[in-house]
Amino acid sequence: MTKVPVEPRNLALPARVFFADSLTRLGWLGLGATDRGICFLQFSNDRDGLLAALGSEFSHATIEPVPIPAAPQFTRWTKAIVEFLEGTALPNLPLDLRGTTFQRSVWQYLQTIAAGEVRSYSEVAQALGRPKAVRAVASACAKNRVALLVPCHRVLRGDGGLGGYKWGLERKEILLSHERAMR
Repeated sequence: MTKVPVEPRNLALPARVFFADSLTRLGWLGLGATDRGICFLQFSNDRDGLLAALGSEFSHATIEPVPIPAAPQFTRWTKAIVEFLEGTALPNLPLDLRGTTFQRSVWQYLQTIAAGEVRSYSEVAQALGRPKAVRAVASACAKNRVALLVPCHRVLRGDGGLGGYKWGLERKEILLSHERAMR
């Protein structure tokens, strides 16, 4: 998986996002990308919900269907994600993530957690050298726009409970079980 580029701040939202969707075993998968990489990967129970979520996340951007020249690239990315959900390793995919410096540090750290392993919000905060920033870690996880590729599903409450998950606790549990089985 391509790591989040280290930049001092990367908050400016893109002007244009291309979008495609596909039905998976976890429901509808929406994939959005800029010319820099994937900026949106989310799940929904209905197809229309994905486009609404994309519009909400990138309200200042023009949302367009994938142009014909980029269609093979989107197809490869979607196929890689679907194959991961069926049991193969997830390859490196280009990412375009925008957030505060702290959010980006959380997202980078999450990408170092191996599939099938978990950390608590507190452990993530400690690993970042900010042991009191547990709520900020949880907030960064909640602001993650890219399911799977920034694996916030691998972060649990301190008591081992699932905690929250933007795309539903059932999906979080399925993903964790799937990754444990792959190990």
